[in-house]
Amino acid sequence: MSGTHLPISELLAENRFHDCAGLGDDHVCVRIVSIADLPTRFGDFHIVAFANNRDGKEHAALVRGDVTNAADVPVRLHSECLTGDALGSLRCDCRDQLETALHMLGQMERGILLYMRQEGRGIGFLNKIRAYALQDYGYDTVDANLALGFRDDEREYSVAAHMLMSLKVRSVQLLTNNPRKINALTALGVPVTDRIPLIIPPNPYNRFYLETKAQRSGHLLDPQGKERLPEQDETPIVAGMTSAQIAEVAEAQQAAAAEAQQAVDAAGGMA
Repeated sequence: MSGTHLPISELLAENRFHDCAGLGDDHVCVRIVSIADLPTRFGDFHIVAFANNRDGKEHAALVRGDVTNAADVPVRLHSECLTGDALGSLRCDCRDQLETALHMLGQMERGILLYMRQEGRGIGFLNKIRAYALQDYGYDTVDANLALGFRDDEREYSVAAHMLMSLKVRSVQLLTNNPRKINALTALGVPVTDRIPLIIPPNPYNRFYLETKAQRSGHLLDPQGKERLPEQDETPIVAGMTSAQIAEVAEAQQAAAAEAQQAVDAAGGMA
């Protein structure tokens, strides 16, 4: 294991009968059930098993070193992806992100990877495969979710925030390209002191998926596998443009959105 160790007995004793008012709209309460050593190809970790009172799902934390009462702890929130993490799918970048994060954390004195049971950005495995089928007809990942009646991202981070609190983490540096994760943790009372980019070069099968995440979901990346800066997402309006030119930009954006919806409708007829 790394130079410092979790106070396992203390954490287990505190969580044995833990029951609190919970976090978020659903008042999610989680508790630590068990902790064990987990040597991996990326380094030595503790694996912490959590139960929660919301949906019965069992989440995990891979913990490097002693993170209790520590500030600025590097943390990766990773949502479960069976097709990517376990089966090596090239349609997403999930496995690459998981392994890159574990490699980074394995070289650090302390850090955490939360493995969240939120398959398919929260829509579940069956619906993720339905979304894949729609993408085979030309939908992007956002329009596929919308066509199935979901938001583009159904994930919720109350469980993740409570897990970090259960581990007594004071503040985190988040390994992410997704500003929504930063905003969600902050709103739930977990201070995020910095963002560590996690940039994965695209392959021919996931390039369109990564482009969609950047252009439509606000992820801070670009299709070339480089970090995307927040100012790159601003509306393309510059000083000197006339009101007519600004209106033309807005009209073009609306037309693009309408064209995307037409593609969704047409694909729905073929499905």
